[in-house]
Amino acid sequence: MEIHTNDDLDLKLIADSGQCFRWQEAGDGTYRIISGDKAAYITRTEEAVFQLEGCKEDEAYWHNYLDLDECYRDIRHRIDKDFDPFLWEASRREKGIRILRQEPWEMLISFIISQNKNIPAIQRSIEALCRTTGERHTDIRGEEYFAFPSPEAVYSLKETELRACSLGYRCEYIHLAAGAVLDGSINLNSLKTLDFEEAIGELTKLKGVGIKVASCMVLFGLHQLDAFPQDVWIKRIVQNEYNGEYPFEKYSPYNGVYQQYMFAYYRNHRKE
Repeated sequence: MEIHTNDDLDLKLIADSGQCFRWQEAGDGTYRIISGDKAAYITRTEEAVFQLEGCKEDEAYWHNYLDLDECYRDIRHRIDKDFDPFLWEASRREKGIRILRQEPWEMLISFIISQNKNIPAIQRSIEALCRTTGERHTDIRGEEYFAFPSPEAVYSLKETELRACSLGYRCEYIHLAAGAVLDGSINLNSLKTLDFEEAIGELTKLKGVGIKVASCMVLFGLHQLDAFPQDVWIKRIVQNEYNGEYPFEKYSPYNGVYQQYMFAYYRNHRKE
């Protein structure tokens, strides 16, 4: 499948953005993407052309996953250089980041795991969890991979099996989250119909899910582009660049996209 787009799409920036943990470099600018029980390879072959290798019947899935119906160039062009030179520069330097449309269950567990871990450690724990109980598959190139496990599979794991995935204190939170999904205490898909505050309220009822994890889940799992997760980096940016008064209303409904530009810019260019 060829993807032709003049829109912002940079594979490395997306892979390094902190929103996805199962992107793997496969050489020559190619990334293997695993999402749910699917896997594909994507490579930039020309200026505005990308080659996607995967099951043909999954093409619509990957089109949606990459959010190709949304124009991120238009979102970026909403920024007024004179009003906000910092965000304008951040968006210019980090253009190509997109907010992926990822599975809510996978994002919930991924961001529970993410607490107090760096990205390589998060990736290792998620991969260990998938290998422990996810279904084994073979991708289009004949390489083995493991699907993200279902709530049933995760709930059935013993504590020792969870701890073997280097999950530590998060084991309890993951087990309880799986149980809540199974018994209907929380319906992740129905959260998509709620506004930001309501979705945050439902998610934070889960033990071990605070505002930061819930905000990441709303942005990356429910694809509410106005969600604005605030970690140490973002709080520092808001204080340093906006004197503590970031203009949320001006940038609605795309605050989550702008947050990604700012996060990447500070992380990649803070020494400049």
